[in-house]
Amino acid sequence: MSPETKQTELWRGAFGDAYVDRNSIEPETIRRNISAYSEILSCAEGAPPRSILEVGANIGLNLRAISQISDAELYAIEPNGKARETLLRDQVLKEENIFDAIAGDIPLGDRSVDLVFTAGVLIHIPESELETAYREMHRVADRYLLSIEYFSPTPVVIPYRGETEALFKRDFGGLWLDLFDDLEPVANGFFWKRTTGMDDVNWWLFRKTRSA
Repeated sequence: MSPETKQTELWRGAFGDAYVDRNSIEPETIRRNISAYSEILSCAEGAPPRSILEVGANIGLNLRAISQISDAELYAIEPNGKARETLLRDQVLKEENIFDAIAGDIPLGDRSVDLVFTAGVLIHIPESELETAYREMHRVADRYLLSIEYFSPTPVVIPYRGETEALFKRDFGGLWLDLFDDLEPVANGFFWKRTTGMDDVNWWLFRKTRSA
């Protein structure tokens, strides 16, 4: 079990509540997310994912979009209670598919979900806990792993809303390949804020090639 860190405590508390309040469920936000995830999911080989888990779903802006382009069973883990209440209130997911959990301790079985992904979540996990989070996501994923995160060729810590250890940049895609030899790169890309409306983020999609 991954221990609670300073960063986890931030996201469970008032800091995380403020993040929820800053998010808004605007049609334009959902539209651009539909476009982004349509591009990514079109790269999946064979049958489309039958189940998808978002690690750190917040109020479900990504899952709301995915639900409009996929018939997959959707799951979420989210440490912030206010965000989980929003997911449930808005019927984004079934109650039994929403988990109070963190990336380093996912309450699902081995290879139980076709696709496991993060979007702007790995950037908030300190280096001391990052490998644990990667191994948990890898354990739960059956076919695909997807990360959508800020990129830096070398690890760097960025001040974030008054906190000095709450946002980290690095080559998150490269770390998947460094840790696991059963992953094959399927596709990668960049969402440019000027044309997509999303933050300037890189994404990496990997496929499991054999049992680990």
